Amino acid sequence: MGTKRVNFRLPEELIEKADVAAEISHKNRTEIVVEALRDYLDDIEDRERFKQAVVELYLDDEIGFGALKEFVGRQDAESVRASKTLLGRGDELADDLADL
Repeated sequence: MGTKRVNFRLPEELIEKADVAAEISHKNRTEIVVEALRDYLDDIEDRERFKQAVVELYLDDEIGFGALKEFVGRQDAESVRASKTLLGRGDELADDLADL
């Protein structure tokens, strides 16, 4: 997996804590922040409400299938994609019937 440079601001107290954690664990600040972010994302991914929000973003075409799969897992993502396809066909069918 590649990396991408990002710039953002953090409260000073978080930087200080990250620096202490880095010193104790013999890691650098970036490794501490990456680990904390991964832990947070792993935790939130387990929450059903979060997963539902991700599904809604996919259904609204705001995120792609790859992102959906990362958050809800391959099997659930495939099910959502199949449902989205069926819903799209239902809309087309309704439009066709309305034109009759």
